[in-house]
Amino acid sequence: MTNSAVDRWFNNLGKRPALAVTLSILWVILIAWVGYGWNLGSIGLIDETEPLFAEASRQMFVTGDWITPFFNGETRFDKPALIYWCQAIAYAIIGVNEWAVRLPSAMAAIAVISLLFYTLKWYLAKQDELEHISRPTRRWLTAALGAAIIALTPEMIVWGRTGVSDMLLTGCIATALLCFFLGYANEGMGNGEWGMGKRVIPNISSQSSLPNKWYLAFYVLIAGAILTKGPVGIVLPGLIIAAFLLYVGKVREVLREMRFLIGMPIVFGLSVPWYVLVIWRNGWNYINSFFGYHNLERFTEVVNGHRAPWYFYFLVVLLGFAPYSVYLPAAIARLKFWQIKYWRSQERFQQLGLFAFIWFVGVFSFFTIAVTKLPSYVLPLMPAAAILVTLLWSDFLLDKGTPCPPLPHSPTFPLWSGWVNVAFLSAVGVALFHLPELLGKDPAAPNFPQQLQQLNLPMLGGIIWLLSAVIIAVFLLRRFWLPIIGVNLLGLTAFLIVVLMPALFLVDRERQLPLRELSAIAVQAKQPNEELIMVGFKKPTVVFYTHENVNFFKFPELAQEHIQNQAAKKAQPASVLVLSQPKKLIQMNLQPADYENLGSSGAYQLIRVSLKS
Repeated sequence: MTNSAVDRWFNNLGKRPALAVTLSILWVILIAWVGYGWNLGSIGLIDETEPLFAEASRQMFVTGDWITPFFNGETRFDKPALIYWCQAIAYAIIGVNEWAVRLPSAMAAIAVISLLFYTLKWYLAKQDELEHISRPTRRWLTAALGAAIIALTPEMIVWGRTGVSDMLLTGCIATALLCFFLGYANEGMGNGEWGMGKRVIPNISSQSSLPNKWYLAFYVLIAGAILTKGPVGIVLPGLIIAAFLLYVGKVREVLREMRFLIGMPIVFGLSVPWYVLVIWRNGWNYINSFFGYHNLERFTEVVNGHRAPWYFYFLVVLLGFAPYSVYLPAAIARLKFWQIKYWRSQERFQQLGLFAFIWFVGVFSFFTIAVTKLPSYVLPLMPAAAILVTLLWSDFLLDKGTPCPPLPHSPTFPLWSGWVNVAFLSAVGVALFHLPELLGKDPAAPNFPQQLQQLNLPMLGGIIWLLSAVIIAVFLLRRFWLPIIGVNLLGLTAFLIVVLMPALFLVDRERQLPLRELSAIAVQAKQPNEELIMVGFKKPTVVFYTHENVNFFKFPELAQEHIQNQAAKKAQPASVLVLSQPKKLIQMNLQPADYENLGSSGAYQLIRVSLKS
C-alpha cells in the first residue's frame, strides 16, 4: 500500500466514525488479549502473595462477610476491600478459579489502555483543530502506538496478569489522572481559553453546580483507589495534581471549576463507609495494622526486609518499561519543562506532555523517598511514561504518516537514544544466552534451569533481542526512524509469545503444580477435623486449593513439639497431615514406620502422622 493510499484510507476512516470506533475497539482488544487475556487462567496461583488475596476473597464469597477479610482463619488487614470485592464478584460470575482471581487486574489494565488511547487521539485531534490542519494518519497511528506501548510493557504485563491489588490501584489512579486532565482541558475550551482567544460555547458544567463528567469520573476513581490501597490512593494523585496546577498557575481557578467542595464528599462518601464498618467491627486492631504498619511504617521504615538503594527505581523503570525506557530521557528533554512561561501560555489540552512528566516524576519521587521499596510501587507511573514516549514518536509521524530524515525545521531524532536502544537490546540478548548460569538455586524448583535450557528458551530469547538490535541498527544507519519503535514492540511481543509464556508454564509445572497435586490428595485423604500442617516453608496456595486452614511451622523442631502436644491432649482424630520436604521430615525425627506416605510430588511430600503419647 502506497503512502498516498494510506493517507486516503485514514481520511476515509475519519469520515466514518462507526468504523473508526470499531477498529479502535478491535485494536485495543487485540493488544489487550495478547498482554492480559491469553492464558490468563491457565497457570496456577503463584506463591507467596497471589493466593493470600485469592483465599481472602474466597472466604468473603463463601461466608458473605463483605467487611472483614480473612485468610487462614485470621484477619487480613494488609489491603482495603475493593480487590476482595472484585475477585469475589468474579467468583460469583465464572467460578472459584485462577481466571476469576486475575480478572480484576486484567480489566484494570485494559481500562488504562483504552482511556490512554482515547486521550492521545483526542489530544491530537484538538491539536489539528488549533492548527487548522487534518492529520488523521498521525492521530490514529499515535493513539494506536501509545496503547500498544502501555499494553506491551513488562511491568504492566506482570501485574496485569497477577491477582493482587497493585494493578487495580494503578487502574484507578491512572484513569483518575487521565479523567482529571480531560476534565481540565475541556473546561479550558468551555471557558473560552481554547482556539487562539476565540470564545466558544461554554460547557454545560461551567453553568452547573456539578463538575463536568470527567471530573465526576475522577472523583469516583479516586474513591476506588482509596478502597484499593488506602490513603496513598488520594495522596499520590493529589500531590501530582497540586504540583501541576502550581506549575501552570491555575490552582484556585481549577479547584473552583472542579467543584472541589462537592467532589470531596463524593470521594469520601464512596470510600469512607467501609473503613467505618471495618473499624467498628475490629477496632484498634485494624487501625494499628492497616494505617500504622501497612501505611505509615512502610513509608518511614523498612518493612518485611524490603530495603533497596536510592537508585532502585531507576533500575525498575529501565527494566519494567523496557525496551522503550531508553527513550525516556529524550522524551523528557523534548518537553523543555523548565520553560514555565512557555507552558503557561499554551492551551490547556497542549499541556498533556507536561502533565505526564509531572505525573511520572511525582510517582517516582514519592516512592524513592519511601523507605520500604518494591518493584510494584512505581507501577502507576508506567502510563505517564507511555504518554511521554508516544508523544516523542508522534513528532516523526509527518502529514503523510511516513518517516523521513530530519530537516532543519523539523524535530531531530535522538540518535544517541537509538544507539542506546541497540546496546540495551544486545546486552539483554547476551544475558539471556547465559540465563541458566545466572539463575539462583530455588529449592522449590531445583531442576528449573536445566529444563529451561532443554527447551532452548534462553537461546530463543537471546536471538529475538539480538535480531531486534541488528534491525534497529540498520534503520539507524539508513536514517529511517519510525520503524524503530515498531521493532521494539514486535520484539517484546515475540518474546512474550515464544519465550516468556512457555517459561511461565515451566515455572508452574516445576514450582507450583506439585503443591496443587498434593493439595488435591490432602482434600481426598483428610479426615473430619484432621489438622493439616506445613513444615519448613509457607505456601499460601495450599490454603486456597484445599479450602482448609493450614498450621505453618518454620522450624521442624516446633512442628515436632506441636505433634507431641496434640498427642498428649489425645486430639481426635489421632493423626495429622504433614506437608513438607523429605529432609525436614528427617529433622523431625520421623522414621518411615512413624507415618503413612500419602503422596510425593516435586520437592514435597505429604504424610499422615499418628499421634502417639
